Amino acid sequence: MIKAPVVNIAEICARKGVENVVLSPGSRCAPLTIAFARHPKLTVRTVSDERAAAFIALGMAQTTGRPTVLICTSGTAALNYAPAVAEAFFLQVPLLVLTADRPPEWIDQMDGQTIRQQQVYGQHIKRSFDFPVALEHPDAVWHTERMVSEALNEAVAFPAGPVHINVPLREPFYPADGEKIVFDEQVKVIEEDHNAFDLNPMQALRLEQELLYFKRVLIVAGQGNQDPKLLHALQTFMSSTGAVAVGDIISNTQQLAGVVRHHDAVLACPDPEKMQALQPDLLITFGKSVISKSLKLYLRQYKPKAHWHIQPAGQVADTFQSLTKIIRCTPGSFFRSMAGSTREDAGYIKSWAGIAGKATQFLKDFTKTAPYSELTAISRVLDSLPQQSNLHLANSMAVRYANILALQSEQEVQVYANRGTSGIDGSTSTTVGCALSSKRITTLLTGDMAFFYDRNGLWHNYLPANLRIVIINNHAGGIFRLIDGPRRQPELEEFFETRQQLDARSTAQDFGLAYTACASLEELEQALPAFFAPNAGAGILEIYTDSKANAAEFAAYKQALLKAL
Repeated sequence: MIKAPVVNIAEICARKGVENVVLSPGSRCAPLTIAFARHPKLTVRTVSDERAAAFIALGMAQTTGRPTVLICTSGTAALNYAPAVAEAFFLQVPLLVLTADRPPEWIDQMDGQTIRQQQVYGQHIKRSFDFPVALEHPDAVWHTERMVSEALNEAVAFPAGPVHINVPLREPFYPADGEKIVFDEQVKVIEEDHNAFDLNPMQALRLEQELLYFKRVLIVAGQGNQDPKLLHALQTFMSSTGAVAVGDIISNTQQLAGVVRHHDAVLACPDPEKMQALQPDLLITFGKSVISKSLKLYLRQYKPKAHWHIQPAGQVADTFQSLTKIIRCTPGSFFRSMAGSTREDAGYIKSWAGIAGKATQFLKDFTKTAPYSELTAISRVLDSLPQQSNLHLANSMAVRYANILALQSEQEVQVYANRGTSGIDGSTSTTVGCALSSKRITTLLTGDMAFFYDRNGLWHNYLPANLRIVIINNHAGGIFRLIDGPRRQPELEEFFETRQQLDARSTAQDFGLAYTACASLEELEQALPAFFAPNAGAGILEIYTDSKANAAEFAAYKQALLKAL
């Protein structure tokens, strides 16, 4: 029989708001599988590849903001969760990872599917728990119920992240014939009220007075989800203080009036006087990572007098090497509290606006008239995204091109990317998880290497009709042809680009996705309306380009940009 404390893990998860569960088949995890699969309030899906399963769960949790539960059997299955667990840790996404295990006396005894699973995720987990093996004593039951509540509370406490419970299980794993799985209505559940992380009036007054000492204020928004209330507070702050805001595409700030969206182009300006004019007195940052290497290098060279970072809790990175103050509140609370400040430097706004306007116009003109390449193709894709849709950006060149081009200010598109660890390993799976958790059309913009690396993200029975995959296929890891180091080496094609001849037609056929291919701007422009049609169903749009031609056109873009600025 399956013991009640194991069954009640599912009940506590349901009581605490968990909706989605992703499990991978196995025998050792059968008690967990049966308990969760039979719970009436949980949506349970099975994905055979644990690495893909974990990234799908990540995509669900990233989209909903609620913990997704992962369940796997013992042994290397647990290790296959590790890439997604690390991504969730640095991306601050809540996951509850349940790994079935052998009882402790069988560890290191040459028994099948057995590894050392305690603390298996090392430093890339918020907290690890070990479920007790002996569950007969009432204190053990109390311990298990408390543990599950604590794990879920920890997963959503700021900063959110993955939490692990290792569950050693003895046979029998399966219920006897006719045995019912009973969920305890009286199970112990511990709720946690979370801090609002607001500035108090005295803090706000002190910071407002300090703000008056700085004439030129620059705000850099890191990665974050769409937040209309935050954008409204930030807009009010900018209007009253004359602060300038810069945001990567993954900051979801494109709808902010006056935000600098094309800073990669702006910071290519070769004029030192113009660059000096953009230097802030005070840098204010919030959110997670920043994509733009140009912005990082610029602010490390043109350092501000002071750098304030706004973050409610957790470790703070000194990305720009200028951090002077950590403000422990939410960004919304800070900007609302400071919105009455009246410090303004019209010259600073003019300096940024002037060069940003030139950069925006240049990109519009260049992508409209330049020859077919990855840059021009991606510009057409971004411009064609449906309103109120989701966009996932795979790592390597896809996210970099998208950040250069940016979305239009009027586009209501929520942007996601796995920029916690910035790996290519789970982009497709994460997008699938997002599509399963959202009614919006959900688009993955990816390169061929990232797509083929993660094809098992499509290997299950749940592909949603709102999924769209755009593959830029140059038959190589094209980013290495754009980086000075590897592109000058004789090993470039074989050992860096790793050239391959795959296309996605067979993959689309294998998994029942519609397939369209194109190799010119004319073919692309013709294909995009039908591809993004609401009722088109799940599909792949494969855009063929040439790696060498892409590198040449990107070099031409950079030369033309220097002349335009």
